[in-house]
Amino acid sequence: MSVTTVPPSSSHDHDHDGLPPRQRLLAIATVVLGLSMAVLDGSIANLALPAMAADLKASNADAIWVINSYQIAMAVCLLPLASLGEVIGYRRVYLGGLFLFTLASLACAASGDMLQLSLARVLQGLGAAGILSVNTALIRFIYPARQLGRAIGYNALVAGTGNALGPSVAGLILHLASWHWLFLINIPLGLAALAVGSRALPASPLSPRRFDTQSAVLCMGFIGLLLYTIDAVGHLQGGWVVAGCALLTAISLVLLLKLQSASAPMLPLDLLRIPLFALSIGTSFCSFAAQMAVFVMLPFMLQDYLGMSAARAGMLLTAWPVAVALTGVVAGKLSDRIPAGLLGGIGLAVMCVGLLALLTVDRSTPDGVTLAMFAVCGLGFGLFQSPNNRTMISAAPRERTGGASGMLGTARLTGQTVGASVVAMLMGVSAAPYAPVLCFAAALAGAACLVSLSRLRY
Repeated sequence: MSVTTVPPSSSHDHDHDGLPPRQRLLAIATVVLGLSMAVLDGSIANLALPAMAADLKASNADAIWVINSYQIAMAVCLLPLASLGEVIGYRRVYLGGLFLFTLASLACAASGDMLQLSLARVLQGLGAAGILSVNTALIRFIYPARQLGRAIGYNALVAGTGNALGPSVAGLILHLASWHWLFLINIPLGLAALAVGSRALPASPLSPRRFDTQSAVLCMGFIGLLLYTIDAVGHLQGGWVVAGCALLTAISLVLLLKLQSASAPMLPLDLLRIPLFALSIGTSFCSFAAQMAVFVMLPFMLQDYLGMSAARAGMLLTAWPVAVALTGVVAGKLSDRIPAGLLGGIGLAVMCVGLLALLTVDRSTPDGVTLAMFAVCGLGFGLFQSPNNRTMISAAPRERTGGASGMLGTARLTGQTVGASVVAMLMGVSAAPYAPVLCFAAALAGAACLVSLSRLRY
């Protein structure tokens, strides 16, 4: 069966000129502000976990749910909310997510025990899913098609900067005030974004279909079970636990595929029939798994194996996300003229070389050399990320932009879960898994490089 692909430069994109310049500026400011809040809250709470546990009289293990509840709620809601955006409009889903995120931030700050805080974080994760599920889809309607890569590059800059600044912002707030202000700071920012976004964000074409609530519930169950199964494997839980989770995951997937709409599926596997989209998803999954594996492992390597202080290790690690952020803008602009397959292939090859170079780091390695290696890895990842995201969104038909945006986020989160689980597994069987993790990540980056280059055929 032949498959018709929709290349990035397809004619139906060229007749879309985006918003007028002034409205475009206000709209992208809203998108960027919402994105920065969602990204920061994914990492900003980590540093405050001990303070939260002590203040709320909870154990450190219970405090971990402050992180997990946010991530899980966000992951399972991405695809259903992306599908909802196609039915009621991306603008409404984004503003609704932003409103819920802001309201949940107030609930987080007002929490009196760990259970209340974890439940408030679930609501905050749902709001973040509303923001992130349609974030890239909105950009397609804000900017002209010829500038889409540049706009996605700005997105990468904000996300990378948010990841890099998260620990620093948290440290500054905790130095000046209590942990409650980690959440209270979102309220004025959220209200400002809502005020501007309600006027500036563009409308998008609406699908005539009804929202498939049954498929949404099944999709949420499938994604949640899939992520839990991956985590269970990584933490070497009992065979019956893993087998039971895998069976439930398979059952939920079969039911979802059987009951979801064929014309606009909740789990948009039909988009994988577009070769360019499928290859871009594969590249994204492998590269995010590689990056997360190294991100989880490096703090242990730097502090336990190399004997660095937490402050020194944090300073060196910042070079990676900063390089991603700065390179992402340049790569986004280049992707409007140079094929993403080539840019991504070069970037992932650079990342692979940087990861292999980290195998040579020991206690005698100067900090400047280690920092440079981290920067090389970040440069390679940044060169891949923006062009890859642009290609995924552009390859999908315009009426399926929401599904493509949801798949983009789901591939990222699933890849990150796999990377973290592999590290957990290797740490469970080895006291010093640093070299195996770096080799695993380098192999994934190399595989992603080959997949990226294969896109040059399309």
